[in-house]
Amino acid sequence: MNSTRKITGLCLVFFFAFVFIPSIFAEPLPGEELVISEEVTVISESIPDEESAPAAESLLSEEAPIAAEYLPNEESTPTSEPLIGEKVSVFLESLSDEESILAAEAAFLETLLNKEPVLAVEPSLDEDDFFDEDLFFFEAAGLVFEVSPVIETRSFNDVFPSLLRNQKTKAMGEAGLRYSFEKEGSPTLIPAPDSGINLLSSVMEKNPSHIIEALVIVPYKNRELDMLDIYNALGRIKNIKDHKITLKEKEIVIFKDTTRLVSDKNRKPVPDPSPTNILPYSETMYLLFLDPYLGDLYLKGEISYSMYGITYSMTNFRDVTYSIFRVMKSGRFSAFIYLEPVKEGILIYSVSGIYLPNFIAKRINLTPNMNRRITVLLNWITDGLRIQEERRQDKHFFRLRPKEK
Repeated sequence: MNSTRKITGLCLVFFFAFVFIPSIFAEPLPGEELVISEEVTVISESIPDEESAPAAESLLSEEAPIAAEYLPNEESTPTSEPLIGEKVSVFLESLSDEESILAAEAAFLETLLNKEPVLAVEPSLDEDDFFDEDLFFFEAAGLVFEVSPVIETRSFNDVFPSLLRNQKTKAMGEAGLRYSFEKEGSPTLIPAPDSGINLLSSVMEKNPSHIIEALVIVPYKNRELDMLDIYNALGRIKNIKDHKITLKEKEIVIFKDTTRLVSDKNRKPVPDPSPTNILPYSETMYLLFLDPYLGDLYLKGEISYSMYGITYSMTNFRDVTYSIFRVMKSGRFSAFIYLEPVKEGILIYSVSGIYLPNFIAKRINLTPNMNRRITVLLNWITDGLRIQEERRQDKHFFRLRPKEK
């Protein structure tokens, strides 16, 4: 009796497998979708689920005679080809024990596995899935760690590859290189095209009549300096007046006083700020250079940053007068100074331009006088870098943030 029940149950299972599994994988013909759905509904209603397990024996015993009554005999078969149900019955009769049943199941599974697998479509990955901005910031309780990109330090030759050997030697000296030319002339100090440095075009926009180039390398002594050291070195405006030049064995003070102003409208002097640990994205300042020889200079100074260095620009925002005479109009003087930490030291490259009519330029001997003032500025920067080098600095990491107003 038990074997009869097993055979009947397996008959129904294999009947379902041979009839309905191929139809699932095959594409239905037009008009067949309704028929298939009805057949699946009828079969699903007739097969007991797990919840009705206690009554499984009674259901099988009741359904077996019904299935036997409705099996077609050979006389009623219109064709000589046996039906699928008859094939299953003959196949099940040949199985006498449980081992044969297990072998049949394994063979059936093997036939299913040998069929062509349906290729899975890989989900499309958006390019944004590979970049997560949150990965650049790691937060813990009370702590924020900022990851900054690492930029390789360039060499002096990387920035100025076209210089001759003797020019590079002079640039490494205390005085550095100095060249001057008028607006019809050509520059001598030309940075590499891919260096990102183009001070000359900024100066030429002012249409100057006289241009001076300067280049010097300030070698490291105690430690290497970074852009934060450079920024703090440029912040000591008050110290510019302390630098003198020697002319005919005499020390001459070029600037009687140098100070910061509140703004271009409010010319009240303000002190220099203390050294900082935060680099601003940019900064604008207003300066006053008291020059007893050429006239007082009211300058607008701006600091900007690039990938490798800092650019310091100065332009006069008021006319320059000497006594009661106007010597130069506003916007006619400009000086651009670029500073970059290189492997050999701090690279200082400047281009300055001034426009004066020829008869005035000849009277005041313009080029030598401009050279003396550029010398004072370069000496002030070098002295500021030496001060920074002597200061104790336990860490070289700094943040770049907008300057607080």
